[in-house]
Amino acid sequence: MTIARLDNEVFFKKAFTDRIVFKAFVKDIIGIDVEPTTIETEKAFVPKVGNVNFKYDIFADDPTNRLIIEIQKVEYDHNFDRFLHYHLQAITEQQRTSSDYSVYRTVYTIVVMTSRYKYNQKTGRVVEDEVLISSLNPKNLKGIEQDIFGHNLIFLNPNYKDESTPENYRDWLDLIYESIHHPDNPSINTNNEGIKRAAELVQFDNISPDEWEQSKIDVGKRKVLSITFEEGKQEQLILSILGMIKLGILTDEQIATALNITIEQVNEVRKEHLTNEI
Repeated sequence: MTIARLDNEVFFKKAFTDRIVFKAFVKDIIGIDVEPTTIETEKAFVPKVGNVNFKYDIFADDPTNRLIIEIQKVEYDHNFDRFLHYHLQAITEQQRTSSDYSVYRTVYTIVVMTSRYKYNQKTGRVVEDEVLISSLNPKNLKGIEQDIFGHNLIFLNPNYKDESTPENYRDWLDLIYESIHHPDNPSINTNNEGIKRAAELVQFDNISPDEWEQSKIDVGKRKVLSITFEEGKQEQLILSILGMIKLGILTDEQIATALNITIEQVNEVRKEHLTNEI
């Protein structure tokens, strides 16, 4: 069995918008049975909430639950913040009037990360967890959680394999990891009907020429996004170096230490950007 890579948006959506796969995935990860009335891709709320134009990779509603599944391959430093916004928007969007703050559907957001987390600038450490679950429920002073809101934001990252991860998570994490690293001979649990169905949907023989073409476009788009983001970070770094140099109170060594870069980088910026000002 040769399967397509599930870090490609086209193949990910092909598998996870299938009703059988979707329901099995949600059951294993969240532990609830859902009967979605719709399973949509590129879902956007109209009118939008706030000033950010959010679009959800996969979005589904059933009578009591609202479910979001996101795939994130291009790693941005703000990915945790970004998906917190996604999660909260799906909650707040349910308020329809200024007099009714009721939230009638419990919101579950599942984020599938297909590459390693980057350095966390807020905490100064690297996150290395295969499964992360965030709840909005409050705790009392004894640390006991009160089940009031029920909403959950779940991060799955198969790049940090943990032998203690339960099988219900393990099957799906292995499917995603194996599709990326061993697509020609994936080691996956096909006794799980959801896994078996997903693998069949993205087998090479079941992918149309149009889907292959769209997958190539997705690869190109993500490369452009990655390059653009890196260029943006580089530009910000240059501006920071220039600002410190122009203060005239720090040595190059002190600037390098403050920005966690090399003295050579400081000297390079000085030569390229301040030559004409001397």
